[in-house]
Amino acid sequence: MSIGIVSAAYIAATVLFILSLGGLSGQESAKRAVWYGIVGMALAVLATVFGPGIGNYLIVLVMVAAGAFAGQLVAKKVEMTEMPQLVAALHSFVGLAAVFIGFNAQFEMSRVAEIMANAPTSLNETGLLSWLHDQGIDGFAGKVAHKTAVELNILKVEVFLGVFIGAVTFTGSVVAFGKLAGKVDGKAKKLPGGHYLNAAAALGSVVLLVIYFSTGALWPLLVMTLLAFFIGYHLIMGIGGADMPVVVSMLNSYSGWAASAIGFSLGNDLLIVTGALVGSSGAILSYIMCKAMNRSFISVILGGFGGTTGPAMEVEGEQVAIDADGVAAALDEADSIIIIPGYGMAVAQAQQSVSELTKRLRAKGKNVRFAIHPVAGRLPGHMNVLLAEAKVPYDIVLEMDEINDDFPDTDVAIVIGSNDIVNPAAQEDPNSPIAGMPVLECWKAKQVFVSKRGQGTGYSGIENPLFYKENTRMFYGDAKKSLDELLTKIS
Repeated sequence: MSIGIVSAAYIAATVLFILSLGGLSGQESAKRAVWYGIVGMALAVLATVFGPGIGNYLIVLVMVAAGAFAGQLVAKKVEMTEMPQLVAALHSFVGLAAVFIGFNAQFEMSRVAEIMANAPTSLNETGLLSWLHDQGIDGFAGKVAHKTAVELNILKVEVFLGVFIGAVTFTGSVVAFGKLAGKVDGKAKKLPGGHYLNAAAALGSVVLLVIYFSTGALWPLLVMTLLAFFIGYHLIMGIGGADMPVVVSMLNSYSGWAASAIGFSLGNDLLIVTGALVGSSGAILSYIMCKAMNRSFISVILGGFGGTTGPAMEVEGEQVAIDADGVAAALDEADSIIIIPGYGMAVAQAQQSVSELTKRLRAKGKNVRFAIHPVAGRLPGHMNVLLAEAKVPYDIVLEMDEINDDFPDTDVAIVIGSNDIVNPAAQEDPNSPIAGMPVLECWKAKQVFVSKRGQGTGYSGIENPLFYKENTRMFYGDAKKSLDELLTKIS
């Protein structure tokens, strides 16, 4: 395949990726957008594999087949509730790939330097090309051999940055996976010294960059990788469960920048553009989510720098339980109902039951709508995907800014597995870990029913005064079982 055809394929793939990102902004266009991405990636892989300078097709075929098989196997087994941790795991693969590619580039540079030191001085350019080919210097190594001193120095910086960002992404994503999967404590934890350790590791990496730039030796790259592994681990360990949706988006951005940096090292224009698209879109989404949570973007990136200055306000009162008959009676009398889904709905896989409840209530002439917080669940858009899967009409699924002012005129608000996004402490307690975060003000409804497994504080470990308010009743139990029982009371 000629360079011209490869370039054309890369341009087409880039356009498809942009269309894919644009289509994912809406539920109705998301399915088509996914296909744009699939076709774009297939085109990019084929153009790269069959492009100039690529060989070892048997190995490539075996690796692609193995990866495709593993991906299909995992995708079929993973439930929608596990998508956040799957995304985090995939981010870790991108980061580790960037590290491996960076080290391979370093090995190739060292090999080329050693061979070029013994190159005959009498050869002209054509003869040198033939001699290099005989020495096995082609592909990426061939490009390195023909770089000027300035270009080689730039390549060193690209490799160093690619490995650094990739290493941070890898360990950060592994920790995020552990927190999302419940294998690591979701509370923010730091080693003694806290942010000073991160700063020291970052400063050490800068010093190592200077050494690597001047010597091109392997050991500065290796030591920096270990420091970057630590930074990624410690940064994400220092971020609490309430901020995990932002973390997933932020790690997505990191993986994009890592890919872009490696694209510069390999001289692959498509990888540069694709990485930049992923990196910038992830950064923009992280910023939007931080704004929605009243979080400092820089603070979250630096591992939750800052925090509250005093103890959280004590919650007074008691949680009052209600059974399915009581909830059914209240819904029968209500005219307007707002349902607020959260991660608990995803865990219980209760979206189909929620959809059926919505159908029955609307058939009775009730005004039923859904209120979606920007960070509901543990992944941006998590609740929207679940509701779309359950065939809930798009037009009754509203964002927080569209529906928050309607709660005072609402008869019943039903909270299904949500905690932080409906926590009034965000407005009432300046020392709460979520102080200042915009929340769904469901407590302003006439009645609030909370579907919850038990009396615990939930994933982020933050107490919720909503559960103790006079107009709130706790509908305890697994969300799906509770809603299925409620459905038997509603014809």
